[in-house]
Amino acid sequence: MTERAALGVAVIGTGKMGADHVRRIHEVVSGARVSAVVDVDAERAKKIAARIDGCTAYTDPASAMAAADVDAALIASPGPAHEAALLQAFEHDLPVLCEKPLTPDAASALRVVEAEQRLGRRRAQVGFMRRWDSEYMKLKSLLETGQLGRPLMLHNRHRNAASPPFFTSSMLISDSVAHETDVTRWLLGHEITAVTVLRPTPSANAPDDLQDPQFVVFETDGGALADVEIFVNCGFGYQVQAEAVCERGTARIGDGHAMVTNMAGRWGGTIAQDFVERFADAYDREVQAWVDATRRGEVTGPSVWDGYAAAAVCEAGVRSLTEGGRMTVELVERPALYG
Repeated sequence: MTERAALGVAVIGTGKMGADHVRRIHEVVSGARVSAVVDVDAERAKKIAARIDGCTAYTDPASAMAAADVDAALIASPGPAHEAALLQAFEHDLPVLCEKPLTPDAASALRVVEAEQRLGRRRAQVGFMRRWDSEYMKLKSLLETGQLGRPLMLHNRHRNAASPPFFTSSMLISDSVAHETDVTRWLLGHEITAVTVLRPTPSANAPDDLQDPQFVVFETDGGALADVEIFVNCGFGYQVQAEAVCERGTARIGDGHAMVTNMAGRWGGTIAQDFVERFADAYDREVQAWVDATRRGEVTGPSVWDGYAAAAVCEAGVRSLTEGGRMTVELVERPALYG
């Protein structure tokens, strides 16, 4: 790839998230093009590739990564497939943006950390896109000024209109609360040391055998507490909110009241219906930042260490959900590569 050439990206996985990233790179992001798409469903991959000039369809990630016109990989396949794809990308020395979760469990995430350490430099960024959301960025900047004093508590709310039919009780932690795990670590600058998951009476709107909602409590090594209300069958829309409670004040984001209408004797606004709509701008900024950094020869953003830490916290959360009680989070010593 020459200095000014467009970055040739292989998008691995073309489901809802992957297809949206294909659209994003093709239509929104500058400095990159979709040179390959990969999916186990060959027909789906071919249909997507046919809409983009110079894009080739594959069913095997390794074959796509070996292609001469592929300079980087964006992994959007299901979580259990991430480890193999990441290790293949490392073998080809490709920069990678990997959607969360890094991998489904701490042991496999640690193997990815160790593999990247052997390379001696960072090659992967993990897709915790909330770090690029304008409201979260403002909250992070405010907390870093110290104007509000030391953070004492962080309240998080994460609501979906309805859960997919395959969703399980543990997936509320591993697939949904994983985001709050990362933003808690990022906003506070703390590691999470213990997790407790409480189980209120399930909503009548939740499918049978799904523990929904759940209430999660994080303890951190900085002495702060964070809680997460995760409710994936709230019925009315998609909401993500956070409130930092500090020594000298509070700050809240996510109310979603950018525009309020007044008509027919009522006032109100709209509620996003899914994560793609709510975080569209954050995804755009995230992928553009990844492309820009990659073209500079750099890797920025959430690291595989962040992905490993989130996996370890979620693993402790699932243990708390299934066994009850408070579970400590066990992390290996943080390698120097991750600062």
